[in-house]
Amino acid sequence: MATFDADFWDTRYGESTKVWSGNPNPQLVAEAAELPPGTALDVGSGEGADTIWLARRGWRVTGVDFSQVALDRAAAHVANDDVSELITWARHDLLDWTPPFGTFDLVSAQFMHLPRDARESLYGRLANAVAPGGTLLIVGHAHSDVHSGAHRPDVPDLFFTAEDIAASLDPSVWHILVAESRPRTVTGDDGDPTTVRDEVLKAERLA
Repeated sequence: MATFDADFWDTRYGESTKVWSGNPNPQLVAEAAELPPGTALDVGSGEGADTIWLARRGWRVTGVDFSQVALDRAAAHVANDDVSELITWARHDLLDWTPPFGTFDLVSAQFMHLPRDARESLYGRLANAVAPGGTLLIVGHAHSDVHSGAHRPDVPDLFFTAEDIAASLDPSVWHILVAESRPRTVTGDDGDPTTVRDEVLKAERLA
């Protein structure tokens, strides 16, 4: 489990000046663009693209990550921008951190791939953080991507399906809006276009 601790992620982000594209994750854009702004929790916020995108749309966002290096980089992106007033950056160990219960109108976790026990524990805590009427949005890589030519580790324990997450939610508390494996075209490791699949779970908390 130490592989996924803060030191690992600080090292990962510290090895280069830019790890990710700087663009918001496409399934967040697809599923959150029409939601009315409120309070949001962006879990595994990395270099801040999703958090900043939400803030620019009027959300008051808490961006949380293992890595202080990533959070400092994210904050620097908006240091001279009024949108920074809508953002709180917070470092937490996501393996055991519990966000405040029933607080956020949107909880988003994009491509948070952890070993199964740690992942299921985290996702349960994130679901509890959604306010009544709020939205839980969890997106992950499909295990089939391992054979797509995209850069994915062949470690089955790190992958899940949207249906797995849907099945873990109490149907008396949650209305499942989306639970599907969604294709997307990306550039593979060889530089050619390839199709990957995103596991997309979107659910509304009823009570």
